[in-house]
Amino acid sequence: MKKAIWTLVVVSVLLIVGSFLLGRYAFSNSDLKSLPTPELSEGQRGELGIDKNVNESTIDEYLGRSDAVYRDVRMLKDPGNYEAIGGDSYLSGFVNGFELVPLPYLVNVTGLPEAVGNTYTGKTLFTSENGTYKANYKESMAILEALFPKDKVIFLMCGGGGYSGMLKNMLVALGWDGSKIYDVGGYWFYDGANKVEVKRVLDNGEVVYDFYKVPQHVIDFDGLTKV
Repeated sequence: MKKAIWTLVVVSVLLIVGSFLLGRYAFSNSDLKSLPTPELSEGQRGELGIDKNVNESTIDEYLGRSDAVYRDVRMLKDPGNYEAIGGDSYLSGFVNGFELVPLPYLVNVTGLPEAVGNTYTGKTLFTSENGTYKANYKESMAILEALFPKDKVIFLMCGGGGYSGMLKNMLVALGWDGSKIYDVGGYWFYDGANKVEVKRVLDNGEVVYDFYKVPQHVIDFDGLTKV
């Protein structure tokens, strides 16, 4: 009899705790701001792939979502001369909540402005040629899916908007749902409340970059299996 009573008590407690946690989960997800369907901006921004509604001006409204991942696809120091087009080759800052996954490590980058020159030309997970993507390692697709989960909304950002547009095109070509991917645009044009400064100017005028602040994903190419 006592055993039956204790079993009933334990089951009741579990049900209460389960209902409480389920309620919290349901609340946290129902409280999310509704996302508009991805829509290209007009003009040159649209050509880069930047979204019309979710971009540098509005991204603060969509930060911290439990159903999303946030990826900044710049390099800490890009070999390309982005200063030539008014940008910054160094990652001088980022939007809080975004994590760094450099596009040039994922796939070879082509079509950059002539003034920029070439970016990184080393090892990449994939090689792009004539609109198709070939995996260079057996683990390439698994790594890509881990960094950009297909069951999540994906917010992409870079310096000017080009890299993030290129990555969205790549993900869609490889089977991702384009309606869940937003090219937020470029950090160079962000002036919101969640800016994390990486670049500092010392009293003596020296410029330093606090890269330790940047949450980043590192790809160990030496530990991968060539196809």
